Amino acid sequence: AKPKKKIHYQRAWSEARGLVWRHRRSLGAGLALMLVNRLSGLVLPASSKYLIDEVLAKHRAELLIWIALGTAVAVLIQAATSYALSQVVSVAAQQAIADMRMDVQKHVLHLPVSYFDSTKSGVLISRIMSDAEGVRNLVGTGLIQLVGGLFTAVIGIGVLFALNWKLTAIVLVVLLSFGAGMAIAFARLRPLFRERSVINAEVTGRLAESIGGVRILKVYVAEKREEKIFGEGVMRLFDNVRKSITGTSLVGAGATMIVGAIGVIMITVGGRAILSGSMTLGGLVMYIFFIGMVAAPLIQIASVGTQISEAFAGLDRIRELRDMATEDEQDEDRERMAEVEGRVEFRDVTFSYTPGVEVLRGVSFASDAGSTTALVGSSGSGKSTLIGLVMAFNRAESGAILIDGQDLSAVRLRDYRSQLGVVMQDNFLFDGTVRENIAFARPEATDEEVREVSRIAHCDEFINGFPQGYDTIVGERGVKLSGGQRQRVAIARAILADPRILILDEATSSLDSESEAMIRDGLRSLRRGRTTFVIAHRLSTIESSDQILVLEEGRIVERGTHRELLGLNGRYRQLYDKQYGMERDRFINPGEDFTPELPSPLEGLPAARGASSL
Repeated sequence: AKPKKKIHYQRAWSEARGLVWRHRRSLGAGLALMLVNRLSGLVLPASSKYLIDEVLAKHRAELLIWIALGTAVAVLIQAATSYALSQVVSVAAQQAIADMRMDVQKHVLHLPVSYFDSTKSGVLISRIMSDAEGVRNLVGTGLIQLVGGLFTAVIGIGVLFALNWKLTAIVLVVLLSFGAGMAIAFARLRPLFRERSVINAEVTGRLAESIGGVRILKVYVAEKREEKIFGEGVMRLFDNVRKSITGTSLVGAGATMIVGAIGVIMITVGGRAILSGSMTLGGLVMYIFFIGMVAAPLIQIASVGTQISEAFAGLDRIRELRDMATEDEQDEDRERMAEVEGRVEFRDVTFSYTPGVEVLRGVSFASDAGSTTALVGSSGSGKSTLIGLVMAFNRAESGAILIDGQDLSAVRLRDYRSQLGVVMQDNFLFDGTVRENIAFARPEATDEEVREVSRIAHCDEFINGFPQGYDTIVGERGVKLSGGQRQRVAIARAILADPRILILDEATSSLDSESEAMIRDGLRSLRRGRTTFVIAHRLSTIESSDQILVLEEGRIVERGTHRELLGLNGRYRQLYDKQYGMERDRFINPGEDFTPELPSPLEGLPAARGASSL
């Protein structure tokens, strides 16, 4: 455990050094202002000795005006540098926080999809937004105060030795003991701050989930259960904060005791020094002022040290995230991919999410460019996993996936994915306008192009009915649109992307017959000339596919056209008969003959490049 802990500290220090170096100009200006500020702050306590020993004791009134004038000038300088210091350092801190958030968000978005499958979105939000907040304690006032406190303490100790070295030696032993205690305290507090970040991320993640799924909560009357889960998380966070408050309070109490102990020492030792004549009254007053200037920074260091410990905890977590290899980094040594024709081949592909639990087993097939391949099978048979491999969201454990003869694992993902299009059962829309969502794949698309693909996908039929037309806000995840409208927007988006390989994952299964008819018409246009993979709940939508793959338990158990598979009287026939048996039971009277008439949607339409149509 110790070597791992040491590595964490080294990474945090490395991150902190890099952060300080990036903002060195602002920090340099801040340190210069801090030095002037602290030096001007020494004038007032130093003038006390001359006021008492020279002006009051020796009645040298001519010095009074100069002491007052010097003190006034020093105070003005101190006030001006304090204001400038706050402006320079605070702006630098906020800039550092903004830079950190942008860097982390950029890194996160380029991580493999598998990472997002195992990490809550709320956890990532917390890392991007909350962990970066601690940066202000390194680039902002925290680090400046720490350095300023040490600077003032060093000068103060030098002056104290000059005034009374014996008294200062005793005080210094006490202060060093306090410093050692603080170092131990911060070492024990740091794991608490790190744990707090973890708990806070978990609680934030659960809160994001409950808000996002509020409709499900209400439907199943689960508000009380969610309140309990969230409450337990909040109490865990409270318990962590309580422990850290106890630790920091003990440090503060120790600082108070140190100040008291120093006061007792000064009363006894300083009093004896005055009585013996080895120290003047003005010297003792000046000594008291400088003791305060030494002790106050040390107490301040206790507070700042806590903040910096918390900042290091956040940097630890950010560093863990940044250490993860992004897809771009993995792509550096891979070949570039030119525009593809669209032939996709699986050669004995095996894949598992959990080691030892295979989801796909020895899958082999080929889809020619421009053809349509349909995937059917019971739930959990591996259809979505196979589609995920086609989209390069995961990598095959063994075997190979070839695109136009090129191994997919050897080409750059950005080049390949730029030629993919997808329409899913529950398509994600961003909280923006209809135009922005349709043009998401090609932001530079003209309004005319957006309107054209909307017409093809039958989006214009409902968009023109909105008061704001294409500028209508769709709401978070497209909540202000119906399911059919969201699907048609997704189809328009895919048409605009002009992909070579198209994924249709249950694109029509949850829609009413009227919406499905419109969407199938849009998909017919979308599929022409493209290599298409279809997962369909309704077998009637895939009858015209060039090949149908039947998966069970991660294996292809049957393959062929719709007519060929029906002739096998195997698994596909079972699924077909079961589905149409359910349709017969729903729509005709018992005892009536039922002969499904399922004309091909392509009837009367020319096929392009061998592609079939829904």
